[in-house]
Parts: sequence; structure tokens; C-alpha cells
Amino acid sequence: MPQAGLGRAWPGLRGFWSWWLNALGSWLPPRMRAVFGLAQQRLLLEARGDTVALSLTLPAQPGEAPVRPLAELPQEAVAGAPVDPLARMLSPRIAGLPRWLVLPAAAGLRRRLTLPAAAADRLHDVLGFEIDRQTPFSAEDVHHDARLVGRRGDGQVDAELVVVPRTALEAALAALGEPLAATLAGVDIAGADGLPLGVNLLPGARRRHRRDPRAAWNAGLVVIALAAAAAGLWQIRANREQAADALELEAKQRGQQARKVSAEKKQLVDLVEGLRFLQQTRNGRPTTVEVLDELTRRLPDDTYVEKVSIEGDHLMIIGLSSQAPQLVERLQSSKLWHAMNLTGALMPDPGKGKDRFTLVADLTIAGAPKKGARPAGAAGAETEGAP
Repeated sequence: MPQAGLGRAWPGLRGFWSWWLNALGSWLPPRMRAVFGLAQQRLLLEARGDTVALSLTLPAQPGEAPVRPLAELPQEAVAGAPVDPLARMLSPRIAGLPRWLVLPAAAGLRRRLTLPAAAADRLHDVLGFEIDRQTPFSAEDVHHDARLVGRRGDGQVDAELVVVPRTALEAALAALGEPLAATLAGVDIAGADGLPLGVNLLPGARRRHRRDPRAAWNAGLVVIALAAAAAGLWQIRANREQAADALELEAKQRGQQARKVSAEKKQLVDLVEGLRFLQQTRNGRPTTVEVLDELTRRLPDDTYVEKVSIEGDHLMIIGLSSQAPQLVERLQSSKLWHAMNLTGALMPDPGKGKDRFTLVADLTIAGAPKKGARPAGAAGAETEGAP
């Protein structure tokens, strides 16, 4: 924001801050407001003849006086003290309050004016130009201040210009003595009811700026706010890291689940393919009944079968026959098997007058390539060469 704009906005911001603090303090009891520095108490000094009256402003409650008298001190004792005379007379809390000199109403001059509402934020400067026209003094001969009396509904405000001659102010300060005058935070003037108007006629260079009782609380609140902000940022970062870790863990778990599902799917596909292959193989392989029926029709009547064994795709036939060498030729043309051969030598059985034989073959499976059968002549040669 430009410096000029900040300067125009600052009075409004300061007014809002003051209003907010006052509204916040209004919820607290008067004693608590005083403890927290929200009561805006002041120690008032007022010259009354040969004495200096001390009074204390209080948080006004309905039906209560806003000012409480404390004591009256001899004017000579106050003005002649080499050091601050109130420091040892009052409690530290009261002695540490801002001190204000209250001038009598006759010491100054007041003029009420109507101004545009835009001038409300700069009343002191605006009314400073009205001194020559509204008072019999020149601006160099007086100290002045302004206060807002009220706001109208037509966009204007009622303001009051308060002036006091420089000579009168200097005389009032001299009557207090230099040690006490140096401790003043401001000079106010009494109204018709005897209460301070709420203006400050003391030049800014001569005002005693005491430590704000709310400074420690404000500093503490700033520290707490910074700590809370840092803790909040740290918590946000920790939450994001935790969320990232949880997301990474979930991604790993999802990846493991996906790999597990993929492996299970592959196993299922392999199982289905295996079952399909077995089913196809089973459907293409001749049954045992078909094999036995085929043997019954093709074997000669003088042939006895002792054993028929089917193991996988292999067929083995053991039996007795008087036509053993011709069995291969008789069985070879069957569509249920192929590669029919005699295995081993023919064993004569003198008691039965037959030869014991062992035949082996491969069952024919639909769609499977057939193995080349050995020629029947070769089988006959082996039979003839057997003892």
C-alpha cells in the first residue's frame, strides 16, 4: 500500500482497534479491566488554590461516578519537590498510571463546528486552520485540540475546537514544578460538569509516554499467535507427510494385491487350459470297453487274453495263441490304436500247445499325430528268430 494511502487509512484502523478493545473490555468486570490494562485509567491533577487535587478515573458503571478523588496535596510541597513527589505517596500501580493535568473550564475557549464526515479522521489538523477565524487568538499563540461530539444523518459531524493560550498553559505547568510537569502525559480541560473533556492540549514533544500496560499482554498474544501459527504449519506438514505415507503404503498394498490377483489369474488360466486339454484328451481317447470290444472282434477264436493293461496312452496285451505271429497284422488295422508290435520273444506253452505273447501299442487320440507302426514283416522276422 502506498505511504499516502496508509496515512489516510491509519486513523480508521486505530479507531477500529480502540473500539474493538473497548468492546472486548466491556465484558469484563471493572477490576479485571484494570488488571489487564483495558480500563484506560488516568491519574488526574487539578490545581485548586493552594492545593493540588488528585483523582482517579474509573470504568464508569451505570449510576457510578467516573472519577474518584484520592487526595489533596499542598501546592508548595508539590512544586518545591526536587524529584517526582507522587512516586513515594501513591501505590506503584496508581503512580504508574498516565498523569493528566486538568485545567479549569475558564482557562480555555471552546467552539462547536459542523464539518463534513470526511474530516472526522483529521479533526486536529482541519480545526487548526479554523483558529484564526473562530477565536480571537492566532494559531501561534495557543495550543489546541479537537474532539468529535457526534455524527449527523446528513453526512456531517459535530466537532468542537478547544484552545488554551500558551501563557496560561505554561503558567499551569510551572505551578506544578518541573519534576512533576515532566511526568505529564497530557493536559485536558474541564467541561461544564467539571469532568475532563477528553482532549490533549499538551504539545507532543512534551508528553510523557509511559509504558502501555497492554504491551506485555500484546507481546504475549503475538508470541502465542506465532507459536500457534508455527504449530499449525507444522501440523499441516505432518498431516501431509502422514497422508503421503498412507498413500504410499496403500499403493504398495494395492500393487501386492494386483500382483497376487495376476498370479492367481494365471494359475486359474493354466488350470482351465489343463482341464481343457485333459478333457480333450479324454474325449479323443478310446474307452476301455471300446478297446476290449475291438480286441474281441479282431482276435482269433484260439487266442486267450490273460491281461489287458491301459496306462495312459499305452496298451499292453498278454495272452496265449496258436497264431501269435499273425496277431500284429490282424490288430494293426484298428483305428483305436497304432504302432502295434510284439515285445519280447514268443514263449511256447507245451501244456496248451500255444505261444505266450505280449503285444504293445499306442492308443489313438483324436487330433494327436500317430507314431509310425513297425512293419508286420519285421515283427514276423522277430517271431521267427525267437527260440
